[in-house]
Amino acid sequence: MSNLSRLPCSRRAVLRGIGVAMALPWLESLPLYGGEPAAAPPAGAPTRLMISFTGNGFHSKEWWAKGEGAGMTFGQVLNPLLPFREKMVFVRGLYNKEALKGGIHSAMTGNMFSGATLLGGGGVRSGTSFDQILAQRIGDRTRIPSLVVGCEESMPGLHKDYSMIYSSHISWSSPTSPTAMEIRPARAFDDLFRTDRNGGDRRVVDAVLGDAKDVRGKLSQTDRHRFDEYLTAVHELEARINRPAVAEVRTGWKPALDKPDQARPKDGIPTDLPEYMRQMCDLIVLAFQTDTTRIASFKINNDHGSQRYPHLNVDYMIHHLLSHSDTADLLKVNQFYMEQLAYIAKRLDEIREGERTLLDNTVMLHTSSMLHGNHDNKQLPVVLIGGAGGRLKGGRMVDYLDKPNRAMCSMYLDLMDCMGVPLDQFGDSAGRLPGLLG
Repeated sequence: MSNLSRLPCSRRAVLRGIGVAMALPWLESLPLYGGEPAAAPPAGAPTRLMISFTGNGFHSKEWWAKGEGAGMTFGQVLNPLLPFREKMVFVRGLYNKEALKGGIHSAMTGNMFSGATLLGGGGVRSGTSFDQILAQRIGDRTRIPSLVVGCEESMPGLHKDYSMIYSSHISWSSPTSPTAMEIRPARAFDDLFRTDRNGGDRRVVDAVLGDAKDVRGKLSQTDRHRFDEYLTAVHELEARINRPAVAEVRTGWKPALDKPDQARPKDGIPTDLPEYMRQMCDLIVLAFQTDTTRIASFKINNDHGSQRYPHLNVDYMIHHLLSHSDTADLLKVNQFYMEQLAYIAKRLDEIREGERTLLDNTVMLHTSSMLHGNHDNKQLPVVLIGGAGGRLKGGRMVDYLDKPNRAMCSMYLDLMDCMGVPLDQFGDSAGRLPGLLG
């Protein structure tokens, strides 16, 4: 007998099967904890946070925003985000004081989300990043405290006295421990939905059909459609992840075979970079949609990284070297990264949660370790997308460049407020940014 058929069904329930647990998406016809269905007020859905990062900065002439509301205009780097300008805040002038000391990539990235002093000399010591402070405080409200994923492998070695571990990780569970980052979509999928890695080859949706049938019978007609769309999305994403890889590899190197001679391992890395990133984007959306986690960290590429972009016809130079000159090819790479954010925002904005969308209940923070590829980190590139549960008003450009408080950690205090975790201080800040939140 299903675990749901014996009990009042609520949004806190999960669909279970052999080795599988799937949290329910937002369904208005289910109560929060059982009993009578709730009215689902706008503030009923939880607020989610996604931090994302691309290394090496942006094109120096094309990172800007002007105007407000529907009249906002952007530099070319941000053009993919134009559809979301009324749900976006362009933040100018913030900086990370401790990151000014090293002057190189690792020293600019290792404390990106903590503001901590970094240990050099080959040692590793930073600070707990604010996403993991949240995971430690509210992560027990979901099955997964936080989802930490990336699309480029960690780099070994030292660079001018600083460990390259700093360049490879943005999320830190403690000052000496970067949070384990999953770069394989299949394994990230398993982390979200499988409770037993020995559950066999049975598809996730197939494993929970019994519970899904019980839940569906308790839903309104509108929620049944939403529930069916959710199950279909999980099933389709898993099918894409398990699909054999194509021959062209993401580094531009051409293998001897023109097609794989064996099936790709389920926990492998897709060889097509756009598909690789879209799978990770879809996993983040699913994680939020199912309330499996409310905190996600997405390191799209490494700082000082060696990613190449054959799908953009930019495979002659690694990203780090490309970033040192304002070329049309750098602009294409920058826009490609912004397209990933736009894709996530679009997916989130298509999902209804009561009177809001999932994007309205999320805050997406994207930044880099420097404004431009010439190592300029006296101010950092920052965009916020989403409504943060009604706390963040979009369609604005806010400028802190000449203000007394322009610490990145001040913004993190604001974002932790949105997540229900108010702190007196964090990193090098003991105050919020004036005018950021409503």
